[in-house]
Amino acid sequence: MADDIDNRLIAALRRDGRASLSDLAAQLTLSRATVRARIERLVNRGEISGFTVLTRADVTAAPVRGLMMIGIEGRGTDRIIARLMGLAAVQAVHATNGKWDLIIELGTQTLAELDDILAQIRRFDGVATSETNLLLSTRRPGTKL
Repeated sequence: MADDIDNRLIAALRRDGRASLSDLAAQLTLSRATVRARIERLVNRGEISGFTVLTRADVTAAPVRGLMMIGIEGRGTDRIIARLMGLAAVQAVHATNGKWDLIIELGTQTLAELDDILAQIRRFDGVATSETNLLLSTRRPGTKL
């Protein structure tokens, strides 16, 4: 289980995954050896499962983004997920609880393309209801808006 220092270290890495051990040690008022040991332990325990880079292309490849929540009637969830995963505009499909059965992350080049994909998904057999929200901006730790 991560303690307060581990949580602060993880937060610092989320803000800047390329921060040097020296910078992290100074921020957290720890030694470099302690920071290195804690990072290694967090990785070995699976608390940190990897490191990644967010490129300009990741952010601008699909400038029109939205979340579509859908309600499904009957037992067609697996079939609908399979169809969704075959659509280029679908970036992720999340199963959820509550009012909606699935939340779909969508990304397209234009609003017209987004409108077309929404209409296509709404026509899927078993999709009973939907609601869509456009994503206007996204903030991630360590990135500028």
